[in-house]
Amino acid sequence: MLRVKDGDLAQLGVLFDRYSLRLYSFFVRHTGRRDVSEDLVQDVFLRILKYRASFRGDAPFTVWMYQMARNVASDHFTKWKNEHPMEEGTADRMESDDRIHDMLVEREEHRLLHKALALLTPEKREVLLLSRFEELTYEEIGKIVQAPVGTIKARVHYALKDLRRAYDELSGRRPDSAATSLNGD
Repeated sequence: MLRVKDGDLAQLGVLFDRYSLRLYSFFVRHTGRRDVSEDLVQDVFLRILKYRASFRGDAPFTVWMYQMARNVASDHFTKWKNEHPMEEGTADRMESDDRIHDMLVEREEHRLLHKALALLTPEKREVLLLSRFEELTYEEIGKIVQAPVGTIKARVHYALKDLRRAYDELSGRRPDSAATSLNGD
């Protein structure tokens, strides 16, 4: 990114190749729509190009990129007020990716996890997506959402608790039996 900032715009293609799939997966999980997600990825890279001079390099590029992604998603949902992220039923339209298949062995568990994720508030869903699916550290997430690490830890804790409860309700399981499969323990 520092090379892009210095005017080597060809390096933006390298960044796109390296990060576009991660961003696309993030947006699909966030919006439940593949078509919108493709557009949002393009918007992020347009903003990266437009605001390249603001990249300082004091935090990892991914933190700066996800701040852009978060703003792009927010702008999208502000513009399209009638479209809400992950309304109930949109999880059915979402396609799985390899990471989720690795985490969840059976297709039904995968479907139930997405449905449970769709039931979370956008704030809780966001921290789970960034921490568990995008594998960002709490420090990186704190920089993205501009909150202290302790707050991020608490948000993730409560988001996991709510996700577990929603998953249990959807699957008809008792809370004890599903906790380990969601937590990865």
